[in-house]
Amino acid sequence: MQLNVLSIDVEEYYHAEIFRAGTRRLGRRVFASRVEQNVARTLALLRRHDTLATFFVLGEVAAGHPSVVRAIAREGHEIACHGHRHESVHHQRPAEFCADVRRAKAQLEDLVGVPVIGYRAPNFSIGRAQSWAYPILVDAGFRYDSSLYPIRHDRYGQPGAPRFPYEIWRRGSAALLEFPIGTARVLNVNLPIGGGGFFRLLPFAWTRFGIERVNRREQQPVMFYFHPWELDPHQPRPPMPWRHRLRHYVGIDKEVARLSRLLTRFRFGTARDVLQRRAFLEPTPRPHEAVA
Repeated sequence: MQLNVLSIDVEEYYHAEIFRAGTRRLGRRVFASRVEQNVARTLALLRRHDTLATFFVLGEVAAGHPSVVRAIAREGHEIACHGHRHESVHHQRPAEFCADVRRAKAQLEDLVGVPVIGYRAPNFSIGRAQSWAYPILVDAGFRYDSSLYPIRHDRYGQPGAPRFPYEIWRRGSAALLEFPIGTARVLNVNLPIGGGGFFRLLPFAWTRFGIERVNRREQQPVMFYFHPWELDPHQPRPPMPWRHRLRHYVGIDKEVARLSRLLTRFRFGTARDVLQRRAFLEPTPRPHEAVA
C-alpha cells in the first residue's frame, strides 16, 4: 500500500487567515490559547492509529509552549517549520522573511536537538513572485518546502505546477525539494484532496476517491494536512460574517471521526520518510532520538 504524508500545521485557531479576516472589525481583541489541548487531542488520535506525521510548528507556538514541541518529538513525529509569525510570505520583504524563518528554525532545533529540514509557508503564500524565498530557505538549512497547492483558489494556488515531489530550486550542489499538497487530476483539472477546509466542506468520498486514484493510478503519495484547531468544536466563536464563519467552523464537530476513517483506510507517515524512501533525501536524525 502506498505511503502518503500526514502533515499538521501547529498554530492557534486565531492564526487562521479566515478567522483573522472575519474578526478584523473587532479590533485588537485578545483570544485565549487552546493549542496545548488541541495538540494533545491530535497526538491521541495518531497514537490510536499508530501513525506518524510531520508537524509544521509555528515559532510563536514553540516559544510560548515548548512542552508542546517536546511532546510531539517524543512520540517520534517529524518537527518542521511554519515560520515564526503567521505572516504570509507575500507580505514580507526578503530580509524580514529570512529573519522570521531563521528565528523559528533555531527555536525548534533548540527544543528537539536535531536539524529541522522542512518548511511550510503560512497560507501557502510562496507564489511565483516569491521565488526569492527558495535560496533563503536553502541557506537557512531547509531541504524541502511544502508551500505549493496546485489548485485554483481565491487566496493561493498554482494550478499549472507539478503535483508530486520535485526539485524546485538549485544552485550548484545546493537544492530545495517541493512537496505539493495533494490533488487528483480529473478531466484536466486538479481537484483538492489534500485536506484543510476542503476536507471539512466536501463529502468524505471526495477525498477517499482522490487519494485512491493517485495511489493506484499514478503510484504517487498524497500530501495531506490539517490543523489541531480543526479538532476543537469548543473554540471561541466571536461574531463574524457568515461566509467566514462557514469556512472556519463547518465540519469541525465531525473532524476527529473523519480523520479516523481516513487513517484507517490509508497509510500515512512523515514527509521526511516518504522523501527518503523515494531517494530524494538521505537519512537524517529523528527528533525522539535527541529529546529526553
